[in-house]
Amino acid sequence: HKGFIHSARSTMKLSPLACAVVALGYGETAVAFTSSQHSSSRLSGANFGTTSTVLRSSSGTTSSTKAKDLPDYGKTSVDIGTHKLEKIDKWRRRDLDGKSLVEDTLTEMENDQDFQRTAEKIAVVGEKRMSIEERTQRRRALDSLGVPTFNQFLVAQGAASSPVLHRRDAEVLQLNIGLYCNQACGHCHVESSPLRKEMMTAETASQCIELLKKSPTIHTLDITGGAPELNDSFRLIVSLARALRPDLKILDRCNLTVLQEPGQEDLVDFLAEHGVSVVASLPCYSAENVDKQRGSGVFERSIAALLALNEAGYGLPDSGLELDLVYNPLGGFLPPPQESLEAKYKEELEENFGILFNQLYTMTNMPIKRFADFLYRRDELKDYMDLLVRNFNADTTKNLMCLNTISIGYDGKIFDCDFNQQLGYGMGSSEVHEGGKTVFDVESFNLKDIPIKNDNHCFGCTAGMGSS
Repeated sequence: HKGFIHSARSTMKLSPLACAVVALGYGETAVAFTSSQHSSSRLSGANFGTTSTVLRSSSGTTSSTKAKDLPDYGKTSVDIGTHKLEKIDKWRRRDLDGKSLVEDTLTEMENDQDFQRTAEKIAVVGEKRMSIEERTQRRRALDSLGVPTFNQFLVAQGAASSPVLHRRDAEVLQLNIGLYCNQACGHCHVESSPLRKEMMTAETASQCIELLKKSPTIHTLDITGGAPELNDSFRLIVSLARALRPDLKILDRCNLTVLQEPGQEDLVDFLAEHGVSVVASLPCYSAENVDKQRGSGVFERSIAALLALNEAGYGLPDSGLELDLVYNPLGGFLPPPQESLEAKYKEELEENFGILFNQLYTMTNMPIKRFADFLYRRDELKDYMDLLVRNFNADTTKNLMCLNTISIGYDGKIFDCDFNQQLGYGMGSSEVHEGGKTVFDVESFNLKDIPIKNDNHCFGCTAGMGSS
């Protein structure tokens, strides 16, 4: 091609760039150039094919169009290095705002045979009997593995000096203010769904705040559910707690899709205004895994919700608005190492969706409620209990939830932790789902004299990095 290019340059005084264009079209396309110097020059020849492409200078003198006839011509800056394309974010999905997920969830529940079987069983035998059966199944699995009770195991492993764990000063007040939820997740240890109507009353909520006032050692208020934001007492609790304790850390355990429910259009602004930290469930950074565990379309809605939180400053550096994510496994296995998984989440979410967050917490699935039922149906309960015992981590026993947390149910009953709450192991009660102390029976949350209730489900809190 060199001879051809040299000839073209000699004849037409072409620039090197123009010659490169000529060379690219060699043998296929005849290329003609029109400029202010060569307005009528042409290249032609038998070896060039038949199609002609013309490059013309925008400063040509033959055009009759004037600049005044082009209203936007000339407005583009010559500083092209500053030109940016506005990002089109298909994931923000503002069209979802105000559109409920409840009907979709109910439809999936109706078509889920496992859910229907569990619901029918609860209706027949009741929650108390279900909790007792779960406990028996776990105990049988551990007996077949030769594993003693949880408290005896701690002593044998040198993780406790006595079979009884002793409570420290209460530092975290956890309120489960209702079981109603717009989702029905397969791993949910609370068994929440749109069918659960149990909710904390304003009277009980106010009593919790009154006891908080008398419990200065508590530094964190952890509000959970269900979808706590859908409870009428949620905003009352947040407002009263913030007015009472400006320094109090308030956590909202958020499922993300609640942000799009009707009536929640201002929820993000409310949370930001009251300095509420958001702890959000996102069991994966891929749509397939999230929708499998949490319901069809949940991933798309979750991503849209995270982007809305980012827009309000959540998860951004130096904003003061914390956005943390929670991962739990799809099945009967332990979560990956938290630090490396957090790095992977941050990489995937920022690269694919532009999402930022603060921290990721990995949680071991507890072998109770829906997840226990899932394991039992798959004949995996024994293997899972063996997994938990084999991966006992003595370091987790120093920060178990039950040591410094007071957990309150929607009905005001007091528990050692959220898991005991769902199993009905009330503080001060010897019976499952019966008796026990309520927020109307105590003067404050200083309850160190009441022994902690542990049982075989507690192996979930001490396996791997734990579940507290």
